[in-house]
This record gives sequence, C-alpha cells and structure tokens, in this order.
Amino acid sequence: MAKQIIILAAHDHAATDDPMTVYDVAYWLAVPTARQPFYADPNATSAWSGASAGEIAALQNGSVVEMVFTYQVSGTQTLTQIKTALQNIWTTLQSNITARNLWDRYGSFWDGTTWTSGGVV
Repeated sequence: MAKQIIILAAHDHAATDDPMTVYDVAYWLAVPTARQPFYADPNATSAWSGASAGEIAALQNGSVVEMVFTYQVSGTQTLTQIKTALQNIWTTLQSNITARNLWDRYGSFWDGTTWTSGGVV
C-alpha cells in the first residue's frame, strides 16, 4: 500500500479575521490479515478517482479500508503544519484499526450448558 493520505478537495470558508480552508481527506489504512474478511466488500470503490485497479482490489478484498474525513485549516497554518496534522490523524486511525478488534468474540456461543469462546485476532 503506497498511498496512505489523499487530499480529495479543498473548500474555502471565509471568516472575518481568519479565513478557513476545509480539506476532504481520504485515509487508507492497512487491516490486520485475520480481520480482512470483515472489511471485504466486492463493491467497494474509492472516493479518489485516481485509484488504480490494484488499489481498488485492496479495498474490495479488505486488506485496506478507506476513511474519508474533513479537516479544517486556519489560514495561518503552514503547509508543513497541515501535512504533520494529517499524518498524526492517519497514525491515530491506523493505531485504532490495528488495536481495536470488534471481532474478538466473533463465533463465541453457548450450547445451553457451557460457553465456547471464538474470536478473531
């Protein structure tokens, strides 16, 4: 996965003292292997029209998940500050995808007598 942050669009929002720009940003996050079937969607596509066939395949097979958010920037922020902030957001999102396992109890069941634990790592 080469791309991880893609700026999709920018919108100006004029304010009286501090003009703001709002960016639409796509974050591509790697999904742990055991959880990829839960993210897989054969109809998935990207918000970014420049995604390659391989990148779309990664979104469809669940090895990558795309999250799109807006990021509001003050007119006083430098490009370096913006890039750093976007990278920090990506790092937080990637950490959450890696660490937060919604399927750690998946397949656990009770047979009327005892519980059998399931789960996906």
